[in-house]
Amino acid sequence: MPSNRDAPLAPASDTLAVIPGLDWGHLVIQVAHRLAIVIDMGGPVILALGVLSVAALAIVLLKLWQFGRLRLGALGPVQDALTLWRRHEDEAALARLRRMRSPVARVVAVAMVGLERPDVEPALLREELVRLASVELEGLRSYLRTLEVIGTLSPLLGLLGTVLGMIEAFRRLESAGTQVDPAILSGGIWQALLTTAVGLSIAIPVVLAHTWLERRVERCGHQMEDAVTQVFTRDLLPIDLEVGPGHQSAATDAAQVSDAA
Repeated sequence: MPSNRDAPLAPASDTLAVIPGLDWGHLVIQVAHRLAIVIDMGGPVILALGVLSVAALAIVLLKLWQFGRLRLGALGPVQDALTLWRRHEDEAALARLRRMRSPVARVVAVAMVGLERPDVEPALLREELVRLASVELEGLRSYLRTLEVIGTLSPLLGLLGTVLGMIEAFRRLESAGTQVDPAILSGGIWQALLTTAVGLSIAIPVVLAHTWLERRVERCGHQMEDAVTQVFTRDLLPIDLEVGPGHQSAATDAAQVSDAA
């Protein structure tokens, strides 16, 4: 009785033929049949890689939804609130920040409220802001470690599947004795290399996604630090001067020249 390992793949034309007619039942059966063949070729390693790929996709979609909901990287309203803060329009600045979900806005709002209270020491306020920023960044980094593990583990699992497949191929070659069929060895090799290809196909996009998401979290941390510094130094800068990364030193020089005059 032939196994799925020896069964040929269904021709692509059969799959394409069901699309115009929207025969979804037939299409699902064909996809399930192809997946069964691939899993039978690669063994449990392919199944494990499939689970990892689904988990990685779910994490990436979750982080994209989270970052989009928090409007991560949208600093326009925060800069507007800082401009109001430098004009000593504290209530208007806080009202602008309270309408935002951004982690930067929440940390800046705590800094403004703390500076308005005379019973709060600036040193203690800074410590609390550091703690709050760490909590916010830790929430943004949730599941990124899992994504990193998937990106590291996928090629290793693929290599493990290749080694197991090569062992099986040479075992069959040995069992054949003197009647050696080159098809046994060549077929076993390409089936073994299938797991490595699948592992690399999963690892490459996962590593790219993890690097991009991690970079967005790091940029958010830098934005928090820059915005909080502007809250503490509002009287050192001209009101009509836009302050941001790369412009802080120029703004400080302008303030010093103005005070000297």
